[in-house]
Amino acid sequence: MNIVVLKKLSALAEQFSTFYKYVLKAIVLDRSHSDKITLSDIEVPSISENQVLVQIKSAALNHRDEWCRQGLYPNLKDGVVLGSDGAGIVKEVGSKVDSKWIGQEVIINPAIHWGSQEKVQNKDFRILGMPDNGTFAEYLIVSSDRLYHKPLHLSWEEAAALPLAGLTAFRALMVQGKAKSSKKVLVTGFGGGVAQLAVQFALAIGAEVYTSSSSEEKLDKSKAMGVKNGFNYKDENWTKLALEETSGFDLIIDSAMGDTLNQLIDVSNPGARIVFYGATKGNPDGFNARKVFWNQLRLIGSTMGSDEDFKEMLRFVKKHQIKPIVDEVFSMEKAVQAFEKMKAGKQLGKLVLKVS
Repeated sequence: MNIVVLKKLSALAEQFSTFYKYVLKAIVLDRSHSDKITLSDIEVPSISENQVLVQIKSAALNHRDEWCRQGLYPNLKDGVVLGSDGAGIVKEVGSKVDSKWIGQEVIINPAIHWGSQEKVQNKDFRILGMPDNGTFAEYLIVSSDRLYHKPLHLSWEEAAALPLAGLTAFRALMVQGKAKSSKKVLVTGFGGGVAQLAVQFALAIGAEVYTSSSSEEKLDKSKAMGVKNGFNYKDENWTKLALEETSGFDLIIDSAMGDTLNQLIDVSNPGARIVFYGATKGNPDGFNARKVFWNQLRLIGSTMGSDEDFKEMLRFVKKHQIKPIVDEVFSMEKAVQAFEKMKAGKQLGKLVLKVS
């Protein structure tokens, strides 16, 4: 066998090895499938000079993943790997990335291109997992500036449950809400990832914290965590009961809006802030504008958060040893069950996928 043939065989072997190095299992959007997602083999390109390759250990679901599955998210594209939250180990770095990252345990900031203004995100802002490939895969290629060291007190599952929900909760409560220990705080819809972390953050600073939910089980769980009381919002008298017990709230963290907004206005103290990071119940049909201006209320919108918010959130979590509540852990093969549980709203805390 001559030297030319040997070189050709060597080159082919190298190509074959490289190809399989970046073929991996991933959960992708597939609207042609009855489940709208599939566990597939995908090919991933080599990393660029400013990127890293992370072996994902655990990844967590968010509502946006289920909304993608339902076709309710903009600019959907089949074949994209879903998932915004993930934690893992850095396996490879680009030529312009410090090699000290290799082998490090990390969590990933899923907020991309927030921009230079702290007050609002850039028009190019997007979230990992659509349209960019996300964390529901054995490996993820991501810009090195999205990496942060995994807090040592967190398990892989807890670390995966933190980024998106933790960042959203921290910005809503601490940045937009200006929460303080002397304030009475109501976190609505307790049970979801953001709400349970907002409760933990508020308790950590010594605020007087209350919750609302339609589930007595979830309300009991919140009280076991240190919440002073919880209110079942299906009870027609919940606002009356809340006012009788508290005389009103100084800060309300909400993700529902819709026709519940006027109820939140009713239980707000003069000068209170109502911070909402979602509108799952849509826009309100009625709006008590007179009560808002007369009581000097502030209605404040909030999203995920800046890179600085993410750093501050991590410092806060480490300082107070906060652990996200993990409801259940699923294998990649049972991802559909996790999505269905998310859809039904039966979880208390985060739903996590064990990846590797």
